[in-house]
Amino acid sequence: MMLTPSVPREEIVKICKSITPAKMLEVVSCMNVVEMMQCMQKMRARRTMANQAHVTNVNDNPVQIAADAAEGALRGFAEEETTVAVARYAPLNAISLLVGSQCGRPGVLTQCSLEEATELELGMRGFTAYAETISVYGTEDVFTDGDDTPWSKGFLASAYASRGLKMRFTSGTGSEVQMGQAEGKSMLYLEIRCLYITKGAGVQGIQNGSVSCIGIPAAVPSGIRAVLAENLVAAMLDLECASSNDQTFSHSDLRRTARTLMQFAPGTDFICSGYSSTPNYDNMFAGSNWDAEDYDDWTVIQRDLKVNGGLIPAREEEVVAVRNKAARALQALFKALGLPPITDQEVEAATYANGSKDMPPRDKVADIKAAQDLLNRGVTGVDFVKGLAKEGHTDVAQSILNLLKQKISGDYLQTSAIFDRDFNVILRLTIEMTIKVLAQVIVWKVKIGNALKIFQTPLIHGIYKEVS
Repeated sequence: MMLTPSVPREEIVKICKSITPAKMLEVVSCMNVVEMMQCMQKMRARRTMANQAHVTNVNDNPVQIAADAAEGALRGFAEEETTVAVARYAPLNAISLLVGSQCGRPGVLTQCSLEEATELELGMRGFTAYAETISVYGTEDVFTDGDDTPWSKGFLASAYASRGLKMRFTSGTGSEVQMGQAEGKSMLYLEIRCLYITKGAGVQGIQNGSVSCIGIPAAVPSGIRAVLAENLVAAMLDLECASSNDQTFSHSDLRRTARTLMQFAPGTDFICSGYSSTPNYDNMFAGSNWDAEDYDDWTVIQRDLKVNGGLIPAREEEVVAVRNKAARALQALFKALGLPPITDQEVEAATYANGSKDMPPRDKVADIKAAQDLLNRGVTGVDFVKGLAKEGHTDVAQSILNLLKQKISGDYLQTSAIFDRDFNVILRLTIEMTIKVLAQVIVWKVKIGNALKIFQTPLIHGIYKEVS
């Protein structure tokens, strides 16, 4: 049915929601990778492809994070994620990522991957805009090994939703094997169970594709095929699919490219859920399949295949400008919040830095103390807006304010939602909805002779961008 063009996606989704994980495994086992790629193109939730960047460095240098985030946003990343080398640096890393991303392109969503309670607290305070490192597993023993259950994860998902924060679960083929508790079952079957848990918990999406367990399926026959299959099952269940292509698994350029091509060509909601925006020596997620050295290759492959791979080329002068803007905006915000000062030397270095080797050292002890004090003072995203506006960075302040306002409206909690630079929501669209909207456009053209008037509302504008 999926390979039959006349059968609509919505009909397939209804069937997929009603079958068991074992039956779903049987379905995808009947297809080869070319057929699965064709099905992915049909079944993915969002028509517009996107990518997520990793923005980290080994020193947790906030100025470098801000500059790298700005460049990543300029190059087209719709989401950006950071983490920490030292846990107590988390608030500063989250702030730096937030400010830098909005300097590169308003509307980019950001998160800081941490222990779950801290991650939720930062989201509720307005330091971040989404979360995804909420892991689920295919066997009960692995759940309980991490002091979790499917119910505790469902409760956590509700906590995020109640505060207007977008979130997705994370799972991946091989995780149960890596934990030594696979119960003798197929890796792909266990991952499909994770996807049904995700759907049952009411979560809008999943990060899967083996993710940090990629070394296990990549080491066995048909393992990379299974990774594509788990991405497809996510789409078949009408989940947003952030299809991994992040952690490195091979030194072979041929193998890492082949592994990505199966999501790159048909498109997924997030082709990479962890493209390193820095050289891999600075990637604190254990290294990425793609990094900053691959930007040109990625965009050339897009050109060669005439596909949208979620990134755009950037001119050198544009990159320098946004990196400098981000560094100066963060310098101003640190001053307004009473954090350890960012020097002009650091701003200049971050503007042109390739990685942490090009950055002057900071006083880490002072930074860590300041980060803890920031939390103790009850600082929130509203304070970032006030500080940036006070120091003259009103455009960045407005972008952060717009992100905070989105948590109230909740529009971006819908399946596979991202923002454009004007904060219009781009999200999952059913074929029927698309047809109805286009029909309404035609009616307005006939009635008022000016179709532009229908595009004055943000939702319709977002739909228009999807269908066009």
